[in-house]
Amino acid sequence: MTSFPSVQVFEAALAELREPDADAKADARIRQGELTKPAGSLGRLEDMAIFFAGWQGKARPGIGRARAAIFAGNHGVTVHGVSAFPPSVTAQMVANFASGGAAINALSDAAGLELTVVALDLDRPTADFTAAPAMSTPECLDALNQGAAVVDTDLDLLILGEMGIGNSTAAAALCARSFAGGVAGWVGPGTGVDGHGVARKAEVIERALAFHADAPRSAFETLRRVGGREIVAIAGAILRARQLGVPVLLDGFICTSAIAPLASDNPAIVGHCIAGHCSAEPGHKRLLALLGLDPLLSLDMRLGEGSGAAVAANIVRSALAAHDGMATFAEAAVSASL
Repeated sequence: MTSFPSVQVFEAALAELREPDADAKADARIRQGELTKPAGSLGRLEDMAIFFAGWQGKARPGIGRARAAIFAGNHGVTVHGVSAFPPSVTAQMVANFASGGAAINALSDAAGLELTVVALDLDRPTADFTAAPAMSTPECLDALNQGAAVVDTDLDLLILGEMGIGNSTAAAALCARSFAGGVAGWVGPGTGVDGHGVARKAEVIERALAFHADAPRSAFETLRRVGGREIVAIAGAILRARQLGVPVLLDGFICTSAIAPLASDNPAIVGHCIAGHCSAEPGHKRLLALLGLDPLLSLDMRLGEGSGAAVAANIVRSALAAHDGMATFAEAAVSASL
């Protein structure tokens, strides 16, 4: 079954967002107050347990099945020299994922995550978005639905990540089009371009935004015009996860940029999302602040491919383990005046 068969269905799903179970959150909050520890002493781990209780609809949530979904796509905008690597590296890295040799393979194993890699038409890059929309309407819908397809109903946690040479340029363009404030604050080194390369990226994005200036600023049109297939797939996965009540752990700047157009239309879309980390890419900290997301980690990572979110998944597991496994004051016969 196709989750978003039309633009209208996609827009309706974004407008009408599922909410967490308030009763389950209240019950989880009560349990936190009964556990053998001073109130608030586990800090954000307590908040995380309550967050998951709301989305799982039970006072004692857990992580039975968790998936890391990594999407890969190629970008026509690379003709302007915006990356330190050629587009062929995208397919090479997808092969590395398949053979188990990438960081996300090791980190997924360490965090107990299923790893799903979806390559989206790598032999057919998006159009150069300085001169045309990156995708047609059917292509954008297809990418949204390929993202939505990774969200199974029995998932307890979804980690999202990406791979795509040139996609930090698309990410910056998405953010600049979604939020006021110009291009400069969104552009960074990406794969490691120097100062001249960063300036070239900024100029390319300025041209793209000028070309699409008269187009509608809806989430769909922004994704279609200046996004990439892998970023659009992440957006589709985020929205489908909200429909199914599956919490999402976001990775770095490029992954998080997928939510920028959605949040521009409906800021509440971030309600089922956790920022796994704040990457070293300059625009990420700014984007997280605009979205109201407080990252779990800040480790100077900027690899992408879901790596930071996979590391953060271990913190989520710890939070839920403490919430479920600790004894209450009554069970442990410990004075509640601790």
